[in-house]
Amino acid sequence: MSEIVETPAANGAAAATEVEAPDRTATGKAHFEVLDGLRGTAALIVVIFHIQGITVMWDGAKVVLHHAPLAVDFFFALSGFVIGYAYDDRWERMTTGRFIALRLIRLHPLVILGALLGLASYLFDPFAGKLQAVPLASVLGAFALCLFALPSWPLANRWTDTHPLNGPIWTLFQEYIGNLAYALVLRRLRARWLALLAVASGVVLAIGATLHGTLDQGSYWETFWMAPVRLFFPFLTGLWLYRVRDRLPDIRIGWLPLSIAMLAAIAAPTLPPVGGIKVNGLYEALVVILLFPAILVAGRHSEAGRGMLWLCKASGRISYPIYITHFPFLYLWMNFVATGKASQGQLLAIGTALVPLLLLVAWLAYRFWDVPIRTRLGVWLRARG
Repeated sequence: MSEIVETPAANGAAAATEVEAPDRTATGKAHFEVLDGLRGTAALIVVIFHIQGITVMWDGAKVVLHHAPLAVDFFFALSGFVIGYAYDDRWERMTTGRFIALRLIRLHPLVILGALLGLASYLFDPFAGKLQAVPLASVLGAFALCLFALPSWPLANRWTDTHPLNGPIWTLFQEYIGNLAYALVLRRLRARWLALLAVASGVVLAIGATLHGTLDQGSYWETFWMAPVRLFFPFLTGLWLYRVRDRLPDIRIGWLPLSIAMLAAIAAPTLPPVGGIKVNGLYEALVVILLFPAILVAGRHSEAGRGMLWLCKASGRISYPIYITHFPFLYLWMNFVATGKASQGQLLAIGTALVPLLLLVAWLAYRFWDVPIRTRLGVWLRARG
């Protein structure tokens, strides 16, 4: 993710130009419009997966988007690519401290909002009953850690998640690890060394996925070791793909076909073991190792076209807000479904209605929280520069 400069249009002509032009980073570089759209596609897939999975109480036979957790691996790959694009050429005039400050300004306002929403959903859930009767000090301690995207002890009725007040924040903790690794080490490495590290981490990723039978690991304490494994292959690969971009084929496939390819891979059925090998885990590893880099390469060269550009821009802008704000609301949805007070038809109707509601929440978070805070912090940082 890179910094978006919010520039209000002064008149109708300027507004039209803004709609027709890709978003830009703080240094004026144009965003990859199709990759922005694909980030939104992946985020929406995650949201629908969570809603639908909770609606059927995670009955595997009824879950539709079986491999939706792989969207996280796509986010990491996209992050590595965009970090290289946004920062590789700035180190002669940028310190590590300033890089960290820029990344915190870009990511952390929504982490704080996500923690606040998670705390509210835990304390004031009308459907939880006594399932969340936890000492307040324990909840507030977990909240304090969540404000910094740090893992905490499990809380009742939140499985064994490392970030029990807002589960998806575990990926932001890993994102920060990847950003620090880039600032301290990876930015200094040549492409060949990045490739070697990516290959080694890809082997570990494939082994871990095959052992577990899935890559849906790392968000809870029992498989916490898989979180950095899931981070480093896609992040390294994304960064490497940026570094060797001029040597890659110029493949141009639009946002819609690439979104369909991603959705098809994610919607594939869960595969049974074959000869003692957990083929499902191997399949998911291959999606991350082969398909996602190919989508990155194709998306990097593609243009959305005037008819799709506005959708890619809107999708990219709202992708991070919806990813980080949706789960606190779905904890309430989970507890409501568990009460058994609604029929399957009613659950389907309410679950469907949750999608536009969560999109609205994400837009409000983006417009009235994320953009104003980042703008003010950006001004403050420039004044110190």
